[in-house]
Amino acid sequence: MADDRHQQRQQRLKEQVDARIAAATEVRGILMVFTGNGKGKTTAAFGTALRATGHGKRVAAVQFIKGEWPNGERNLLAQHGVEFQVMATGFTWDTQNRETDTAACLAVWQHAKRMLADEQLDLVILDEITYMVSMGYLSLDEVVAALQQRPPQQSVILTGRGCHRSLLAMADTVTEMRPVKHAFDAGIQAQQGIDW
Repeated sequence: MADDRHQQRQQRLKEQVDARIAAATEVRGILMVFTGNGKGKTTAAFGTALRATGHGKRVAAVQFIKGEWPNGERNLLAQHGVEFQVMATGFTWDTQNRETDTAACLAVWQHAKRMLADEQLDLVILDEITYMVSMGYLSLDEVVAALQQRPPQQSVILTGRGCHRSLLAMADTVTEMRPVKHAFDAGIQAQQGIDW
């Protein structure tokens, strides 16, 4: 009897899932945002890059804010043809120089615009771009225009805390990472291969 009820529930669930799959007929690239105060935004973006690369898709990434230190995702994905452009100034709270940070941001943004216009790229990751917009290093209007003008089949991932509401509104998928507990808060050092 319990097995029959289980089978009936699973059959209803299958019918619902099948109906949703059948209704999804549009084919185009999507805009994804990974935001929130929790850990894992960049990791989620590069997990998607790994998946896309594994399927033979062409991927490129711009890392805003990041420095020159070793980066596990870049180390692996670059070996598989993923182009990386890195702002390479380090964290803005370390540099504390708005003029040089803005110049570095605008320089790497030129690569991002090139990538967003490249019909050969299936996925572009703009890691930590939300900070560039919220801190005024990049014009929101320019970012929106570049995203709107990208090739129709190209997917894009934006990461970073405090994503502007205009970018959230235009996104197809938004995931908010929420902190529940973090080892660093308990005094445990960040670890290579785990945290970066």
